[in-house]
Amino acid sequence: EVGILAKSYIDQGRLIPDDIMTRLMLSELKGLDRYNWLLDGFPRTVAQAEALDKECQIDTVIDLDVPFETIKCRLTARWIHPASGRVYNLEFSPPKVQGIDDITGEPLVQRDDDKPETVTKRLQAYDAQTKPVLEYYRAKGLLKSFSGTETNKIWPHIYAFLQTKLPDVSQKDAATPR
Repeated sequence: EVGILAKSYIDQGRLIPDDIMTRLMLSELKGLDRYNWLLDGFPRTVAQAEALDKECQIDTVIDLDVPFETIKCRLTARWIHPASGRVYNLEFSPPKVQGIDDITGEPLVQRDDDKPETVTKRLQAYDAQTKPVLEYYRAKGLLKSFSGTETNKIWPHIYAFLQTKLPDVSQKDAATPR
């Protein structure tokens, strides 16, 4: 039920309200206090950050400083095969035949939240709400920023930094989604 509500906000190019997002995230984090974990895209507002701080001790916040135009180009070039979830990117991982899934030959679709007008609205909302979060964590001495436009150029710096925080993480483990 909460997921359907969240999707309605995303489809409109709006960010999910703090109370809904915080409830979702904090319920997922319960029981993970024995583990190291990395959150991607949360918290996005100061209210979310404050709620997270009440429940968890945050060691580090990583800011990927990527120009919005780069993000917009990547997202709007993303197309999917709905039945399988296969993702293509017209710029760096295109299908063999434009608009067609490589395996089934079925048409690819662009998600509503990847359409240019929706991406622009999402990025504007993200910028307005997230800058204060960066300042919040900068003031706490927890923020580390990495700037760039290409993953393969940013990642080695992030990996080296993470090694100082989690020295037992291997390159293989770091490249494997969990």
